Amino acid sequence: MQSPLNLYLVSTSGSARAGILTTAHGEVPTPAFMPVATQGSVKGLTPEEVKSLKANIILANAYHLYLRPGVDIVRDLGGIHAFTGWSGPILTDSGGFQGFSMGALRKVRDDGILFRSHIDGSEHHFTPESAVFYQGRLGADIIMCLDQCVAYGESRESVLRAMDRTHRWAARCKEAHDNGNSPDYQALFGIVQGGVYPDLRAESTEYITSLDFDGYAVGGLAVGESKAQMYEITGQVGGLLPQDKPRYMMGVGSPEDLVECVARGIDMFDCALPTRVARNGALFTGTGRVDITHRRFKETAGPLEEDCSCYTCRNFSVAFLHHMFKAKELLGLRLATIHNLRFVLQLMEDMRTAILDGRFQSFRDSFLSTYKPTDESARMSQKEAWMEARMIRGGSRA
Repeated sequence: MQSPLNLYLVSTSGSARAGILTTAHGEVPTPAFMPVATQGSVKGLTPEEVKSLKANIILANAYHLYLRPGVDIVRDLGGIHAFTGWSGPILTDSGGFQGFSMGALRKVRDDGILFRSHIDGSEHHFTPESAVFYQGRLGADIIMCLDQCVAYGESRESVLRAMDRTHRWAARCKEAHDNGNSPDYQALFGIVQGGVYPDLRAESTEYITSLDFDGYAVGGLAVGESKAQMYEITGQVGGLLPQDKPRYMMGVGSPEDLVECVARGIDMFDCALPTRVARNGALFTGTGRVDITHRRFKETAGPLEEDCSCYTCRNFSVAFLHHMFKAKELLGLRLATIHNLRFVLQLMEDMRTAILDGRFQSFRDSFLSTYKPTDESARMSQKEAWMEARMIRGGSRA
């Protein structure tokens, strides 16, 4: 069966790849970052604002849209593109992420995932077939298989069981997709699991690619493992995936991680990190994150980044941003979100240019020599706090 999307590789630089992903709703230059629009919107921004930041594709969540407003309502109102006002490509998550993040509100079984709604307590059963069906009703360009992800630190036996279940679900998703449970233009991605075990990752990659999906995702990372472990597994899986299919790294969005994973052959990313930390006053700069609420910014004139093209940096001083957060004005959250998304999207553009010019390695070295990542122990503590908060609010990525 001919794939409803295509990836045209334009250039490589080492393992880094630059291409054009074609979908029914437009082209996506790769490497690409997908802002997270869990409920159908990027928090605080209009679709036009997201487009102005040069985003070409966004990610929405099928589980949350299934609960509210309901997939049939979205379909009856013209599909997810018309409903959300976003005319470009959209990828939907299947609900597998909520199977990981919702704690006591879900039960994973061999036949699927039983959810208890965080909205009203009602029970909902997601199977591989229904996950494909619901995403088909929504009408996204790219949909994901239902999978099972487990947290870092689980036993090898638990990881193996989850991987085997993911494989069985992938085959069922593929059959449901091929049997007409989704529109002809809708592409289905398979997901590689296996934790931080190289042999399991190799086994999972071999099996998932044997099913001949339209694209492939690396799942089950950024869930508590070290960066070194994440990079090792990403490089391993990237080296095993087909060259002619898109490769998607799920849930990764720290600037340093984007650079390192592009270096290992990844084409697509999503993460709520840029927007989530923005709402907490953490803004990206070329040298790392800064806390805009710190008193040292109270009287700082000029933009946060002199060479940043975003609306925030072109129109407001650092002191004004500081004031907005201290005064708890909603505009501060919006301006910070605009800046962080533009920073990440500009980073993707810069990496693409470096790949096309055959100088990605020098770009990578230069960026990593200047950008100071968040301290790893602090990052892990923040991650744990975020995971606990997600379980309370229904496992949202945002």
